[in-house]
Amino acid sequence: MSSTIVIPYQAEAHPLTGVTSGKLGIWIFLASEIMLFGALFSSYVLLRVGTGAEFWPSGVEAGLNVPIGTMNTLILITSSVTMVMSWASLKMDKLGAFKLYLGATIGLGSLFLVVKAFEYNAKFSHHIYPAVGWPEATDPSTFFGLYFTLTGLHALHILLGVLVNLWLLVWGVELWKTERVRFEGRIEISGLYWHFVDLVWIFLFPVLYLL
Repeated sequence: MSSTIVIPYQAEAHPLTGVTSGKLGIWIFLASEIMLFGALFSSYVLLRVGTGAEFWPSGVEAGLNVPIGTMNTLILITSSVTMVMSWASLKMDKLGAFKLYLGATIGLGSLFLVVKAFEYNAKFSHHIYPAVGWPEATDPSTFFGLYFTLTGLHALHILLGVLVNLWLLVWGVELWKTERVRFEGRIEISGLYWHFVDLVWIFLFPVLYLL
């Protein structure tokens, strides 16, 4: 007797939900992610509104590099395009193009992390982090506490997305040979996650860097 658990409706939509099990699962997961980042954004807004301007600098006043933040925004927007193109390539039965576009998505996500690492290193080398190295009268510790929390959590999500896409590109692609519809579904699910993470950054960038 086999002990393998088979999850139904992986390739075809469930008659009640209208979506596959995987897509339903990712939507539930993203709902929890919205609550997570929503709570952090709400904390940022409440703390900023309740804090005097002299204790809460703008992103530029705090030393955030707007051109670098802008470049990273463009990197992620481009990666969303390549992610869509990778899925579209599968639908058009172009496996080579799929690999190219998904590889580009992985590369762009990795580039985002490298840029963010250099940005973090610049802050740490100048002792810019919560409660250290700032005059008490203009202490932006709360700002940087939230900055590192929000951007660090976001970077972790990018890293996880890069690893998942890398697995799909190198090992998961073997499923294409036997169950194309299921593999297309996995790429679509990964794409939904990737677009969500990119959308979070589109909110993070103006809130932290420009306001």
